Amino acid sequence: MDRTILAQARTLFGVTRIFLSAPDVRQPEKDLLMAAVDSGWAAPAGPDLADFEREIAAVTGVEHAVALSSGTAALHLALHALGVGEGDEVIVSTFTFAASANAVAYVGATPVFVDSSAADWNLDPDLLEQALAGRAAADRLPAAVISVDLYGQPADYRRIEPICERYGVPLIEDAAESLGSSLAGRPGGSFGRVAALSFNGNKLITTSGGGMLVGADETLIERARFLSTQAKEPAPHYEHHEIGFNYRLSNLLAAFGRGQLATLDERIARRRWYFDRYVEVLGNVSGVTFQPEIDDGFCNRWLTCALIDPALAGFSSADLREHLDADEIESRPTWKPMHQQRSFAGVPTVLNGTADRLFDHGICLPSGSGMTDDDFDRVLTSIDTFLTRV
Repeated sequence: MDRTILAQARTLFGVTRIFLSAPDVRQPEKDLLMAAVDSGWAAPAGPDLADFEREIAAVTGVEHAVALSSGTAALHLALHALGVGEGDEVIVSTFTFAASANAVAYVGATPVFVDSSAADWNLDPDLLEQALAGRAAADRLPAAVISVDLYGQPADYRRIEPICERYGVPLIEDAAESLGSSLAGRPGGSFGRVAALSFNGNKLITTSGGGMLVGADETLIERARFLSTQAKEPAPHYEHHEIGFNYRLSNLLAAFGRGQLATLDERIARRRWYFDRYVEVLGNVSGVTFQPEIDDGFCNRWLTCALIDPALAGFSSADLREHLDADEIESRPTWKPMHQQRSFAGVPTVLNGTADRLFDHGICLPSGSGMTDDDFDRVLTSIDTFLTRV
């Protein structure tokens, strides 16, 4: 049947599309949002903003936090506050969303893309050390390292932190996807000098759009707070001695985020339950593997991601993705590595082929905590049907 006709038929008969990670809106955030509206705190600042910062700081195990308009803004301000600028290099995980690298470009620096470890899909510590050693020998160490926690999985900071400390290079944790995860008892967001969080609509918790910069380094966090409000000097009039940014989160969105945060554990438990069910359905298929959970770590399983080796499985990740799409179920390839993106053509790289393989064979499966049981049954039934046909 023509796919246009099929889509029209599904609309006619009330078949709704299942999305990869749709916002999961519950009653606590509705109540807190309306309470903030009723209190009159519709201005950008307000008590919910300060409370949200304290609550996120507690979850991430740090003392300081500043709520911002996006996770990208958090990365941008982290680099800016560290003094990264024109002529500098910043090492960035190549297997990531574009924001991690875009923030480097915002400050005029050049990203150096470093590949992943097959053990956890995150920044490879051996390649990181290789990149730093080579640059140290040439007397041109990078100004910072951005390590990304992919799909909720903390990178191996037991190795990455000491390597960065040994070379005196500040580490920024891109924890946009790892709220509620942990490694060796330390929460996601507690590693490096500072960490960036995202509250985009597809994340574990959302403020519609938003993010936060957190860390133990009070000076860096307060510098970011100052820059995020147009770098306004303490004066009765508007006084500016340097260029700032309009990056602050609003009080109303912070109230919504506080309600979302109240059910974080339930949201993570739901996503981890999905992961276990996917493993039951696909884990015994030859050539299908899932993102490993790092040793002594806890992954929030923001997205369930699998690798499909077509030579062993008899089908590819694209085959499964296209089948799910025909059933009105969204799935996606894993991240296209930054070193493959035209926007960063020609930048320095340290590669081992892992990120390319993850992109070529990876698929992200529906993982939103707001999926109903019936919705998830639809996903599993679609996968079962696919497997009987290949």
